[in-house]
Amino acid sequence: MTKTLLGAATLTPDAAAALHPADLAALLERRAPKEAWAILAALPLARRAETFGYLEAATQVAIAAEADLRALAELLAAMDADERADFWTALDEGLREKLSPALAAAEREDIRRLASYPPGTAGAVMTSEYATLRPEMTAREAIEALRAQAASKETIAVAYVLSPQRRLLGTVALEDLVVARAEERVEALMRRDPPFVRADDDAEEAARLIARYDLPAIPVINGGEMMVGIVTADDAMDVAEIEATEDIQKAGGTSGLVVSLRDASIGLLYRKRISWLIVLVFANIFSGAGIAAFEDVIAANVALVFFLPLLIDSGGNAGSQSATLMVRALATGDAQLSDWARMMGREMAVAALLGGTMALVVSLIGLVRAGPEIALVVALTMVCTVMVGSLIGLSLPVLLSRFGFDPATASAPLITTIADVSGVLIYFAIASALLVG
Repeated sequence: MTKTLLGAATLTPDAAAALHPADLAALLERRAPKEAWAILAALPLARRAETFGYLEAATQVAIAAEADLRALAELLAAMDADERADFWTALDEGLREKLSPALAAAEREDIRRLASYPPGTAGAVMTSEYATLRPEMTAREAIEALRAQAASKETIAVAYVLSPQRRLLGTVALEDLVVARAEERVEALMRRDPPFVRADDDAEEAARLIARYDLPAIPVINGGEMMVGIVTADDAMDVAEIEATEDIQKAGGTSGLVVSLRDASIGLLYRKRISWLIVLVFANIFSGAGIAAFEDVIAANVALVFFLPLLIDSGGNAGSQSATLMVRALATGDAQLSDWARMMGREMAVAALLGGTMALVVSLIGLVRAGPEIALVVALTMVCTVMVGSLIGLSLPVLLSRFGFDPATASAPLITTIADVSGVLIYFAIASALLVG
């Protein structure tokens, strides 16, 4: 049914209401803003706000331009606190000034506070809608308190036990309250010293801790040691997806796109890709210089040229493999900078085996194509270039991390270019040593 509705040219209010909000949002992404708003406006306010929260920021802004201020203010008030703050930040200054008087004072203050945290921090992705309890409450009182809070909170699966000064004392799960004796106190049931993040910590750290401890949400503490919000598991998944996308884009030699690839303009794609390509063009000049330095060797052994692309590409490919594994290990915490020396020994052993296997294959081609002397040069070069490429691929992400740069910047094009230059020099140095009498 969902696939049929998503592919339909028209959408009735009843059909829209039958869709999951995420599926409806996917449909609205492909509709004109005016049509999308007409579909949204026909939905109940709660469903409208939930669906709106699934839309891309650019789509939200475009649809908002079709709504009147009163309807937009109602939508803002019904949205989850974190999604509301993100939407508010995406709006232009003029529309924010017009909307602000239509919002309740509490909503304006909540938006101001959540939107004040720098992008990419835990504070920027947290929500202020979390359930709280006092330590002296009984289990019965706590359940009643959660029942009263449920409608306005992101989740009540876990409640946060706070002191009068809003210091985090512990957490208690709803299921623990349900099975506890009615008069048992919350302070006896709560988990003390739970994991938490600070508001200015990287949002990726919140996602990592949620995954590590299998949490539905993680509390966020401000500089004054007071609890100010939670990062939920679904928001952590969004953070992880964004970080993974940025790493993949950097690994491809592309700066992070702030919009989806589908909506990116020609100019934006050009700007994001040209810088690395220009840098790599100049870097490849060194390959040309290396070839020029060995013109006499090449002239005397023209058959060497046949194997040049094969050899240098193999070194680049091996380096890209090593870099990909190392960047991911650093990103997930599977490897630390201190592990480099131990991992390097293992990587060199693997690279030697890989290079030896590839050398055996390519030497057979060399024997058929150019004779035993060229075959020996090609085989030795293959082993050396694969080992050097792997060394570069494993070491560059570590080096970048050591100096405070994102290891994902060790992109495949960069690794390949460095390995190409190295491969040219290794190839013709070996050829010069073995073939020139």
